[in-house]
Amino acid sequence: MAAVLTRLKRQANTFRMLVKLMKSILHEKSKARPFLPCALGRAWSICVAYIVAVTAMLAGVNASAQQVHVPDTVAQRVLACAACHGKEGRATSAGYFPRIAGKPAGYLYNQLVNFREGRRQYPLMTYMVAHMSDAYLKEISQYFSDLHPPYAAAQAANAAPAVLERGRVLVMSGDKAKNIPACIACHGERLTGALPAIPSLVGLPRDYLNSQFGAWKNGARKAHAPDCMAQISRQLEPEDIAAVSTWLASQAVPDDMSPALATSITLPTPCGSAPQ
Repeated sequence: MAAVLTRLKRQANTFRMLVKLMKSILHEKSKARPFLPCALGRAWSICVAYIVAVTAMLAGVNASAQQVHVPDTVAQRVLACAACHGKEGRATSAGYFPRIAGKPAGYLYNQLVNFREGRRQYPLMTYMVAHMSDAYLKEISQYFSDLHPPYAAAQAANAAPAVLERGRVLVMSGDKAKNIPACIACHGERLTGALPAIPSLVGLPRDYLNSQFGAWKNGARKAHAPDCMAQISRQLEPEDIAAVSTWLASQAVPDDMSPALATSITLPTPCGSAPQ
């Protein structure tokens, strides 16, 4: 691909040279000076021969560029995703963007549709999927769901023990007084998600988790009603969100990251994204 871009750049530069040459030939009285051979005061026949030679060269560049074969595969078409989500969608534990490899296909599809329909707000994602069909979004979702590259190491837990314990309690038990269910009630006992459309929570960057809680809380991120995560997020205090995200980001990823079966999960609250 780099070779093609280099050839195209050279082709563009040569084209500009041709334009300048043609102007000097067609407008002898203009202030533009003749170019290359013509600038040396040679016969017009030499100039014409030069134009023919450059044109032949351009034809050769075009033919060479056309010979470059780019495979028409899903893997090739989704290379743009790697710019944010990392190679094969693996991301890292240190950045803002989430891992998409290995997530349930139903979850990935729901999120792509949410971006397309405006329920999630991120201009780059919205632009990319704005004109994609449901079938194509499902194809992309299944492709990334089938990938299982290794996970990055968990983030260091740079927080006070009390903060980490609060996060652990909310994740594992919830807070009945605030009507907050435990994260494991929906995302599985190992927090690896559940089929067909509930994502894993381990292996995600703390910044990403914080931003998504904030988006649900202020209405920037939405899902099909009833929007269970928006309801839960509004019940969480900022310090609770920080505790949960810090604890989750510091957890080691289990060897088996396969999502739980749908039959093993009974949702504690109605959820439009994962109807039962």
